[in-house]
Amino acid sequence: MKKIINEPQMVVEETLEGFLAAYPNQFERVDGVKGIRVKELKEKVGLVIGGGSGHEPMFSMFVGENLADASANGNIFASPDPNTILQTAMSVECGKGILFVYGNYAGDNLNFDMAAELLDDLGVESRIVRVWDDIASAPKDRIKDRRGIAGDVFVIKIAGAATASGLTLDEAYRIAAKARDCTYSIGVALSGGTIPGEREAAFSLPDGEIEFGMGVHGEPGIKRMKILPADEITEILLDELLRDSGIRAGDRVCTLVNGLSSTTLSELCIINRRLKALLAEKGIEVYDMDMNSYITCQEMAGASVSLLLLDDELKPFYDMPCNSPYYFKKGIQGDKAQKPNNQSKEFTPTVSNKKNSFVAIKKDGCPFTGQNMTASQLKEMLLFAADEMIAQKPYLTEVDSKIGDGDHGIGIEIGFTKVKEVLSNAEYQTVNDLFRAAGMAMLNSMGGASGVIFSTIFLGGLKGKEPIQAITPAVFADIMADSLEKIKQRGGAKVGDKTMVDAMEPACAAMNQSAAAGDAFPAFFTAAEQAALEGVEATKGYVAKFGRAKSLMERAVGFQDAGATSVALLFGAMRKWCEEA
Repeated sequence: MKKIINEPQMVVEETLEGFLAAYPNQFERVDGVKGIRVKELKEKVGLVIGGGSGHEPMFSMFVGENLADASANGNIFASPDPNTILQTAMSVECGKGILFVYGNYAGDNLNFDMAAELLDDLGVESRIVRVWDDIASAPKDRIKDRRGIAGDVFVIKIAGAATASGLTLDEAYRIAAKARDCTYSIGVALSGGTIPGEREAAFSLPDGEIEFGMGVHGEPGIKRMKILPADEITEILLDELLRDSGIRAGDRVCTLVNGLSSTTLSELCIINRRLKALLAEKGIEVYDMDMNSYITCQEMAGASVSLLLLDDELKPFYDMPCNSPYYFKKGIQGDKAQKPNNQSKEFTPTVSNKKNSFVAIKKDGCPFTGQNMTASQLKEMLLFAADEMIAQKPYLTEVDSKIGDGDHGIGIEIGFTKVKEVLSNAEYQTVNDLFRAAGMAMLNSMGGASGVIFSTIFLGGLKGKEPIQAITPAVFADIMADSLEKIKQRGGAKVGDKTMVDAMEPACAAMNQSAAAGDAFPAFFTAAEQAALEGVEATKGYVAKFGRAKSLMERAVGFQDAGATSVALLFGAMRKWCEEA
């Protein structure tokens, strides 16, 4: 796929730099993380939004007057990590608390929840509004499983007005949550988008076919059919929205026709034209109509329709003027011709053509066959494993693209590259310090659900442990067992839910048995790898209960889980280090 980029891993960084270069008087960078904020803060509840990049202008470009105060930005299609969210929130905290608004995805939920816990530790109160407007992604009795798509625009608009009005945190939360619960969306896709640096689209549709209900990452929808005229597509979308929402004659709505990126404005206008006529026929009052490409998916083709049921309480917040370079209401235009500000921070572009210089420490030429591994040897093994995991990026991307959005391989590559960077630049006296460094490297770099979950493999089993100078199979198994429990507590998954737990739990059981039998590390990791691989194979028969694959239901059967696959690969890399000269 042709794209005007430099290094694929620098796309998000350079996007933010370019945006800030264009609007230096309005916005500034949050130090040390991929966050941006307004320059002029008001003493009010801070509104922080965020999520994966690749949906521009959402989220970073919805920061502005009477909109969000700051945006925490993740990698392409992956949520920001907890530290990015925490630092972004603290940059706009004025003593009134923080309101978070973001799309309802597993990775975002895990990372924003962890950031909220960290804020609480600092004495900062916060509230969270997860947007779940996509009616195609789950039935109404499982509304909290629904995805957030273009309805984010309505919720952020009203949340921004609520916080700008000086409401308390609890009141601003109530208004934003009400807006969320009055917002309904559904989309149609014609073709998929491509993650920068990848050759193939995240999903594909046969020529002449469209899919109703497809998500903004390429998640499958509710039905596929031959392409229809625009009017018929619009009628199907509106019928689904009215059926689910219960909106009827006499109600008042705001509408949004959102393009997914490559959809032209002409196509959006044609949909909007029919939408207005249909609503008039049904006796539904249209208070305001909007059409633009606000939440996109790289070059994905398609559109979505959103309805906001507007009552007298929400109306004043919707009416409040707002202003950002890519979204404004009630005639307020973004001032793109501002005078230079000599007080603004100097803009320094990032050099993107540097190659990774971190090389795994070489072994001494002998297989490792012992039952005691020092922190130094463990570091060597983790560096070797990091190289192995990075090399698996194409395979993991392929696996994840089958039933996910194709970003898992990229997240694994980013996380283990950071592990190499951190571990290569320090020496560790204890296993505790080494595991903690590896876990924090992943937590603060990967984003998405994978960042929280995979970092917990290294961080979760350390709590309460005395300093460990050398590790045995029994101690390693104990740490992994405790980590597994933390993973299950945080994510809520169990065996059979089609997640990494399906590989991790049998691997932990096998490690316990191997350690009890007195096995040395090569046999120990072989047992873990084999059990994990059996767990991966088992995921092919499961219906997904978590992540973006859950909307597939039975259609996910037959495909293996990418997270479980990564667990098996990780233990396989550890086994390989022990066995290879």
